[in-house]
Amino acid sequence: MRRNLAARIGVWSAHHRKTAILGWLLFVVLAAGIGGASGMVEMTNAENGAGDSARAEQILSDAGLSHRSGELVMVSSAEPDGWRTAARELTAALGKTGEVTGLAAPVASGNGKDALITFEMKGDAATASDRVQPVLDAVEGVQKERTDVTVRQFGDASAGKWLGDLLSDDFKKAEFTAVPLALGILLVAFGAVVAALLPVGLALTACLAAFGLLSLASHQLHLFQTTYSVMFLMGFAVGVDYCLFYLRRERDERAAGRDAETALRIAAATSGRSVLVSGLTVMVAMAGMFLSGLLLFKGFALATIIVVFIAMMGSVTVLPALLSWLGDRIDAGRVPLLNRRGKRGTKQSGRIAGKLLRPVLSKPKFFAAASVVVLLVLAAPALGMKTEELGLEKQFGSNSQLAVAYRNISEAFPGGPAPAQVVVEADDIEAPGVREALDGFDKVAVHRAQNVAEIEIPLPHGESDLTELREKRLPAAFDGTGARAYVTGEVAGSTDFNDQLKRGILPVFLFITAVTFLVMLFCFRSYVIAVTAILLNLLSVGAAYGVMVAVFQHGWGASLIGSEGVGAIESWMPLFVLVVLFGLSMDYHVFVVSRIREARGRGLSTPAAIDEGIRRTAGAVTGAAVIMVAVFSVFGTLSMQDMQQMGVGLAVAVLLDATIVRMVLLPSVMALLGERNWRTPRGLSRLPALDHSEPEPGPAADPVATGLRG
Repeated sequence: MRRNLAARIGVWSAHHRKTAILGWLLFVVLAAGIGGASGMVEMTNAENGAGDSARAEQILSDAGLSHRSGELVMVSSAEPDGWRTAARELTAALGKTGEVTGLAAPVASGNGKDALITFEMKGDAATASDRVQPVLDAVEGVQKERTDVTVRQFGDASAGKWLGDLLSDDFKKAEFTAVPLALGILLVAFGAVVAALLPVGLALTACLAAFGLLSLASHQLHLFQTTYSVMFLMGFAVGVDYCLFYLRRERDERAAGRDAETALRIAAATSGRSVLVSGLTVMVAMAGMFLSGLLLFKGFALATIIVVFIAMMGSVTVLPALLSWLGDRIDAGRVPLLNRRGKRGTKQSGRIAGKLLRPVLSKPKFFAAASVVVLLVLAAPALGMKTEELGLEKQFGSNSQLAVAYRNISEAFPGGPAPAQVVVEADDIEAPGVREALDGFDKVAVHRAQNVAEIEIPLPHGESDLTELREKRLPAAFDGTGARAYVTGEVAGSTDFNDQLKRGILPVFLFITAVTFLVMLFCFRSYVIAVTAILLNLLSVGAAYGVMVAVFQHGWGASLIGSEGVGAIESWMPLFVLVVLFGLSMDYHVFVVSRIREARGRGLSTPAAIDEGIRRTAGAVTGAAVIMVAVFSVFGTLSMQDMQQMGVGLAVAVLLDATIVRMVLLPSVMALLGERNWRTPRGLSRLPALDHSEPEPGPAADPVATGLRG
């Protein structure tokens, strides 16, 4: 009998199980060890930006003018000038730390009740957060001694220190919460400790190896600081799912009376093939992020491609080797009550799915229309989506120390915490025309040796002031001087980043839809199934967008998950969610439609094939969806707003995809299309077909023929 690639890999791994298992362990240890020793290289401000703001950062970098980390400390009193004594003590305490430079005299607010002290951290801004603790201690010491005033601090170093500590705590929380959750769900699904540990162990080792390889790759393609979190989120969820699909099919075949060799061969030829196809689809979809024009997304793409590839290969190589080695010991550590459910799990879930499917297949028009309406209603808020690069003051909630400090300083000194930084480059920065233009600004630092100048300009009204600065004030000042002026800073960086995203999202969208279409077309040899897959994905993505906007932009129900509305969605989130969901939804789509096609290949009618395919995959899809939703939901409980948005958006999308889309919309649409589901384009009829039929059990009786003998 002809075997597909997944079956051949599975048979080889089972026949050479020591080589497969030890090879996997050696690969994980080497990748993690070498990568850990090399360390990760983070992207610079210039690399993370776009447009004029990135150009400004690059000029400073090329000139060797590394950013210094600016800090603001505001002292507030109940009465005008009541802050003076505390401000003097604070200035003296800051000077004694030996870590600050450019310590300016206090500047009073309009009502005289607040004073702003500005300074910079010595040394490179990239390491300022590691050296800011003495400064934080000095500020805290003055606050403890002077109870008649309130002291607020905000700046690059202090915020970076807080952010770094928080990210470390959050990542540990994600690991220590997601892993037990997945293990508990798998324990319920299989009713045995060993069967539950297997997918979790393989997913964790895949993530560990991917961390190491990504660290090595970061020396060529620099990464954003949250890339590891994104990799773990994707890798763990996908790794568990792939193993679950494979293991569930092997368990189903054993429950149907197959011997161990035949069950493993069938699992390799069917679920193994689905894992390869869905993994390939996920990786190619992720590659679309390389077209965004932003290094942030290139890093996300590289991270997810690496971890999905490793998880996919682990599922089709080391997993069959472990299953062959364990044999019936896979059921070791049985939990009595859960084990009964585990034995009957497939049949029970099939009965439930059958009951749900009966009305759907009897009235497909009604259920197709109803499910589309539900998804469109959920997607409706997305029409008003607003995106921005969320500042640190929005990332941690309005009541956080950082946000309160930012808000209070902004109210007393508009534009102070987030000023524009204008970088002026000229052939001769001392030329009369250039000097005259620079003299028209207040805070100017001229670097004669590099022919570069820096100007700091407050932006009390945010983007409107930025537009006026770029389009009117700077051209009026520097036109005709030969100098070139570029604006950077928080507001400018966010604006330029959003503009690049708007330009980049169309080519990314066209790429992933085209690739999804081609992969589905080749896999199922049906343009109808390919188009259907894309449309269903778009509905899932739209619904996820709508929920994200409702919760995080408008704040509807945000308090229920310990979050709040911030008036916008993180600028990189829509594109990231689009690409991830297009990739992940293929897990379910390929797995379910393959089983339907398998039944159709045995001669069943399309309605009967739909019924059998959905019923037989219901348990695995439900288990996989529950794990993904649980893992993503963990990220929805973290501290940072962008992690919350990503976690909730992906969790909602997977939940909708596994319930409304796969259990209602997909079967109703396929039932309406009938035999048109299987239309093969003439050009594809000559290509080799991917086998969707269930392998015949006969050859498996001979261990030598199958290559599965211990």
